[in-house]
Amino acid sequence: DRSYQGWFGSITRGVGLGVSMSQRTRREKKTIDVMVQIYCRNNHEGSSGTCSDCQQLKAYALQRLDRFPFKERKPICSRCNVHCFQSDMRSTIREVMRYSGPRMLVHHSILTIGHLMDGLRWPGKKSE
Repeated sequence: DRSYQGWFGSITRGVGLGVSMSQRTRREKKTIDVMVQIYCRNNHEGSSGTCSDCQQLKAYALQRLDRFPFKERKPICSRCNVHCFQSDMRSTIREVMRYSGPRMLVHHSILTIGHLMDGLRWPGKKSE
C-alpha cells in the first residue's frame, strides 16, 4: 500500500486503490457541499454565500449520507435503488446534481474523477 502526502494525495487515496469508507464518505460530503454551492451561487440571486434553503438541503443530504444503511457498498446516487431522501428533497437534490455535475468537471475535476471512479467500483443497479 502506498501512502500519499499533501492535499492531492488525500483526495486521490479516496479515488484509487485501497479506498477506505471513511475517505470515500469525506469525499462524498465535500462533493455535496461543492455541488450545492455551485447551484446556489448561480441560481439564487443575492446570495453572497449559500442561501438558507440550500443550507437546509445540504444539511439534509449530509445527514442522509451519514445514515445510509449500506455504507460499505454504497453506489452513486443515480444508480441507487434505496430512496433515502423524501420525495420533495429527492427532486431538489436531483436538480442540484444535474445542474452542478457538468460544472464540477471544470471547477473541481479531482472530486468529479473520484465520483466517476465510485460509479465504476460500486455500480449498483440503475434506478428507474
